[in-house]
Amino acid sequence: MKRKSVEPKYSMCVQPAFIIGTVNEDGSDNFAPITWLSATHEEGDGYLLVISMAGTKRTKQNVIRTGLLSANLVSKDMLPLMDYFGSKHAADGKKNDIAYGMSRGEVLDVPTLDESPWVYECEVSRSVETGDSTTFFCRVKNIQMDERLSPKDIFDIDLTVLDPVVYSGRYHSLGDMLGEIGDFVK
Repeated sequence: MKRKSVEPKYSMCVQPAFIIGTVNEDGSDNFAPITWLSATHEEGDGYLLVISMAGTKRTKQNVIRTGLLSANLVSKDMLPLMDYFGSKHAADGKKNDIAYGMSRGEVLDVPTLDESPWVYECEVSRSVETGDSTTFFCRVKNIQMDERLSPKDIFDIDLTVLDPVVYSGRYHSLGDMLGEIGDFVK
């Protein structure tokens, strides 16, 4: 394979698509798509969800104010909802022009999307400012997963069941599960 050097303006950061749920100051619910989401290892077997948000969006302000959020994995069938939340801003008024099911978290008082096959309920542990971006390191207080999943261990999550949207400037989906660790060194 031959590669070529290009300007460092290109970004091929493959990111899972999530819709972040927060509570506005007036108690109403707020949802916004965020794709800057990952995880980092903490002490022992622990990990923190890492979520970055740029600008002054209401979702970011809600997380700073309350320290709570839900991260709702976007599956392919949720793309219209993600696109809607991404194109309608809180300043435009209530985001209720299309129908969607919503519930409260089971452990934290955060709004969750009923269509999401995987939901993290999170509490911010700490945050870091970089320019106009804030990166939140969040403790996962609860995970709600699609009941079709029955993982035997922490690495046994079949992403093909979750059918997640992957973002890299455009929306993509996953293909087949290719195997497990160690399957290809034989």
